[in-house]
This record gives sequence, C-alpha cells and structure tokens, in this order.
Amino acid sequence: MRRNAVLFVGISVLSGFGSTAMALVAGIWILDLTGSPARAGLAGLCVYAPTLAGPWLGGLLDRISRRPLLIGTDLALAAALLSLTAVRSAGQAWLIYAVSLAYGLSYVLLDAGESALLPAALPPDRLGEVNGWRTSAQEGMKLVAPLAGAGLYAWRGGVAVAVLSACMPVAAAALYALLRLRPVPAQPVAVERGLRAGLRVLRRTRTLRVTVALAGVSIGMSGFTTAPLYAVIVDDMALPSTFLGVLLSAQGAGSIVAGPAAGRLIAARGEIAAGVAGTVLFAAGTLCRCLPWWPAMVAGAVLAGIGLPWTLIAAVTAVQSRTPGHLLGRVSATAATAMFGPVAVANPLGSVAVHAGGRPAMVTAAAVCLGSAAVVLVRPRRGPHPPDAAHRDAVRPSLRR
Repeated sequence: MRRNAVLFVGISVLSGFGSTAMALVAGIWILDLTGSPARAGLAGLCVYAPTLAGPWLGGLLDRISRRPLLIGTDLALAAALLSLTAVRSAGQAWLIYAVSLAYGLSYVLLDAGESALLPAALPPDRLGEVNGWRTSAQEGMKLVAPLAGAGLYAWRGGVAVAVLSACMPVAAAALYALLRLRPVPAQPVAVERGLRAGLRVLRRTRTLRVTVALAGVSIGMSGFTTAPLYAVIVDDMALPSTFLGVLLSAQGAGSIVAGPAAGRLIAARGEIAAGVAGTVLFAAGTLCRCLPWWPAMVAGAVLAGIGLPWTLIAAVTAVQSRTPGHLLGRVSATAATAMFGPVAVANPLGSVAVHAGGRPAMVTAAAVCLGSAAVVLVRPRRGPHPPDAAHRDAVRPSLRR
C-alpha cells in the first residue's frame, strides 16, 4: 500500500501545480484584459459553481468504474486548457471563464473520485495520514506554482501557462493507471435513493455534520475574499497584481506544515478539533492580510495556508472513514457540494462587497469564521448521540472490501 500512497501524493503534486498556476494566472489574465478586479474575482465563481451539482455527479461515480472516469476527466481537462491558446484580447476573456468552469467540473469529479478510490487503495488507519500528505503536497505547490506561473505569465503570457498546466493532468492520468486497487463488489443503488442516503449520512453523523460545515464556512469565506484581496493589493497597497503570487507561495509554505500536522492532530484530538483549529487559524490569517504592511500580509497567508487545509483534511478524513463503501462517491460529492458550493454565492458577493473597500470585506469574512468556530465550541453534543461510534463499526467492514 506504500506504493499507492506515493502515487496519490504524486497525483496531488501534479494537480496542485497545474491548478494553482492556472488559478492565479486566470485572475491576473482577466484583470489585465479588462482592468476590472471584480471581473477577475468572478473567475472563481466558474470554478466553484459546478460543486452545486456534486450529489448528481457523485451518483455517476457510484454507478460506473471510478478509475477510468478519473483518467478521462484529466484528459478532457488538458484539452480544455489548450483551448486558451486562442485568447488574444478582452473579447475572448469568456474562454478563460469557460476553462475555469471546466476546472470546477474536474474538481468535483476528481476530488469525489479520489475519496471513493482511496479506501480501495489504502487501509482505513492510513487515511488521515495520507490525506495530510496529499494536502501538504498539493497545497505545498503554492510555494512553486504561483511564482512559476506569474513569472512565466510575465515572460511569455497566459498561453504559455495554459500549455504548461495542460501537461499536469495528462501526467496525473498516467499515475491513476498505475494504482493497485483491491476489488470492491458492485452495489448498485438508485440515484434518488443514493442521494437521500448520502444526505442522511452527512446529517446524522455529528462528526461529518460539524467538520463539513466548518470546511464549508472557511472555504466559502476564502472565495468571498478573492476580489477584496485583489483590491487590498492593487488599490490599498499600490502593489502589482503579481504580488498575489508571493502571497500564494507563502500560503503554500503554511500548507506544507499543515498536511503532516493535520494527520497527527486528527489522531490525537479527532476531526472536530482539527476543523475548529483550522477555522480559527484561517480567520487569523484573513485579519493579518488586512494590515497595511506587506510582511503582515505574508504572515497572514502562512496562517491561512495552515488553517484552510486543516478544515478540509478533517472533513475529508471523516467522510472516508465513516461512510459505507458503496456510497462513498455520492457522500464525497455531496460533502464537496456542502464545502465548496458556498463559494458560488460568496464569490460574487465578495465582488460586490469590494466596492465598499477590500478591508471591510476581509474583516467580515474573519468574523463569520470565528463565529462558526465559537458555535461548535459552545454547543457540545446534546444527549447520548452514539451514531458516530456505531456508524464507524458499520462502515469498517465496507471499507475492508
């Protein structure tokens, strides 16, 4: 199983580099073409909007072979990225939005597909550790990808970044093909019934409910602050837009620490504690990025780089370890919708809020995160609510199949 763990980490490195470089350049590219921070921030809406269809896409994962779907998704994404070679002017900016939408669809399928595939590739007691290393590798690419992407963009333009990013999913598809998986008996479930079952798992298991909610709030607020962060950098601090690459690299440095530490924190204190800690750290990082001093902004990016992955790792590990194997695709995609779907609303709201100034919007996002963490801390489990433990016992046999 060590071989599979290495392959999954390699996939995370490739996808992390390509997606981070392109996500940064997409915003900068639109900003340079249109001159509008609000329109640049809306590129994130296209990335996260497909998560709203997560439960239905997850049903697809539970009905067909997961590995071929992952490979096909990566190859289709590479083809979409190559279409950006046609972008030359502001009138063709819609292509950047279209490719961002393709990225969003691929995120839903790849994230849910990997979550459903991992229990067939690794023992249950390794899931938290490997999820930590995967997240550390993927997010750690923010040390390299933003600077590489911004530098390549400044040197050769957005087309060169798009071509480089297209190579990453092709290589990831090759690694998916090398995985050794244990056979899992097919258990077909009707789509409507499966959707209801997925929602029931998330709703009735407290650990899932709390960790997914915390991740949804933190990730949603990260989308809300996209346009305000552009405004703080360009308007308030009078820095070049490419300074966002420095902040993303600093965030990647925090994420390198976050991944391995998350596995140990989950093992010692549980998924809920990791989710709360991550939400608080992300809020602190958001407040630091409001300060009118660029080193403080860099420090805030590091804190956000630790906090945001902790919330995600806690939720993903809880889903993988507490969900019946035949529902993993559905539950993973439904959880992804709950975690990433709020960005589809928060991102345009942030683009509107930026007109009142970048810093007020950033402070608002931090307050929402701190309030959510406080609610979890002051509202402990009410009464004897044993489904977490009982559900673990019911799920483990399906994970061993």
